Amino acid sequence: MSAYYTTIARFYDADTGDKTDDLLMYRRLAEEYGTPILDVGCGTGRVLLHLAQEGYSVHGVDNSPEMLARLDAKIMAMPHLKDKLTYQQADILTVDFDEKFKLTLLTYNALMHFHDQDVQLALLKRLRLCTADDGLLVIDLPNAGETFATPDADSLIVDRTFIDPETGHFIMLQSLSTLDRVEQMLRAEWFYDETDADGITRRTYAPHLLRYYFYPEVRLLLMQSGFEVMAVYGDTEDGEFGDGCERMIIYAKPV
Repeated sequence: MSAYYTTIARFYDADTGDKTDDLLMYRRLAEEYGTPILDVGCGTGRVLLHLAQEGYSVHGVDNSPEMLARLDAKIMAMPHLKDKLTYQQADILTVDFDEKFKLTLLTYNALMHFHDQDVQLALLKRLRLCTADDGLLVIDLPNAGETFATPDADSLIVDRTFIDPETGHFIMLQSLSTLDRVEQMLRAEWFYDETDADGITRRTYAPHLLRYYFYPEVRLLLMQSGFEVMAVYGDTEDGEFGDGCERMIIYAKPV
């Protein structure tokens, strides 16, 4: 995971700047469950900083120094948040915490970075250890059923375009992906074509590997790890989970 984010860290915030639909959900859950909150794979702080700005105590963990360097720069510009948040560069599978968390978050697609079943179980068991008995684990994933029903594309497609606010450069993001429906793995190749003020275009290549999950599978993994599914939703506004929904958002409580 770290090698991919080493490559794309400088594009990440500009690329995901419009991803805000889940922030209200996390604030609502923070109001209900309280703090402290653990953000697993906090990256450059999209969720972490939002919750800190709302007044909640949040701790982030990520293994990418490049992503965390960008988070650190943001915190330096917002010194009033320093007493609300902490973070560390660490492997979530081995890190120990001095406290238990009322909310443990695997935000947007975070679980997809854990490919093998033994690692998935190790992760969830670790999260059970650090989640308070009256706390909640939240997992936000794509609805795999919708992806698996989509015909494969065997050509390079334009995924989106955006302007890098740091450089003013125009970025065209293209992708070429292959879905292994047996192994439930998406092998994606991302191409960031960056055009500068002189019209010169430079390409950054970033291959990525992501694991899709179906609901019965996640439910069983959680049961084996000391959690029980409390609810599953198809969007961040507690919409019904079923055919046609884009997301699979799972609330699980410790057993």
